[in-house]
Amino acid sequence: MISSNKRITFVVFYLILAFLFLSSCTSVPITGRKRIALLPSSNLATMALQSYQTLLKKSRLSTDNHQVAIVRKVGNRIAKAAEAFMKEEGLQSQLKNFKWEFNLIDDSKTINAFCMPGGKVAVYTGILPIAKDETGLAVIMGHEVAHAIAKHGNERMSQMILVQLGGVGLDVALKNKPNETKNMFRLAYGVGAQIGLLLPFSRTHESEADHIGLILMARAGYDPVAAPSFWQRMSKIGGGKRPPQFLSTHPSPLKRVKRLQKLIPDVRTKYFRRR
Repeated sequence: MISSNKRITFVVFYLILAFLFLSSCTSVPITGRKRIALLPSSNLATMALQSYQTLLKKSRLSTDNHQVAIVRKVGNRIAKAAEAFMKEEGLQSQLKNFKWEFNLIDDSKTINAFCMPGGKVAVYTGILPIAKDETGLAVIMGHEVAHAIAKHGNERMSQMILVQLGGVGLDVALKNKPNETKNMFRLAYGVGAQIGLLLPFSRTHESEADHIGLILMARAGYDPVAAPSFWQRMSKIGGGKRPPQFLSTHPSPLKRVKRLQKLIPDVRTKYFRRR
């Protein structure tokens, strides 16, 4: 039997969770999916800036002026496209903490690029051979900037906060249970949260960034038909060894490419204008 005090604790706890969830829900541009963003954007931008500056200090920035110029050229075009896009959506206020910055890190072994909340972008030289050209780079940067304007970082951190709070609630519920029972439920909860919540949302974020990224690159004057080829090249990295999709944070390469191919005609018609 659960005591009345415990029942009250549970009710209050889950009412707080429900309030946090409902009060922080907003919609993702284009997809309209409801997302949760518990962290203030200004705080997240400040934390991101600190992390970005620390990374730059520890990294070796590229001295190849030609490559740096291309990264900044593409980045600025994508940023302007993002600002115009958000303004048309009536969401320009969501970019008020963004101060765009684009840097190329000299690391040929790292195949990566990212855009932090607040518009801090880093591209590693290891991804340039896969990009091949300016348009391939626009695929990458459009995708990464899309993550930032869709607030995927905030949502991801918010999900982890809610999972941790749920774990606290579970510990309260199991307070008087044997350790063996506690450990069994904690393991089940951890696995369920990872496979049932966190990983699927990661795949959702990737698919949303693909879609929004196509729009951004098209608006910036880069032909979105280049996107499937880039992701096909990316899928070959590491010899094609991938975990099962339900354990992966990314959509399978085949599904990703097929989805992009379906989106491209509409995006190309609506947004692409050669410069």
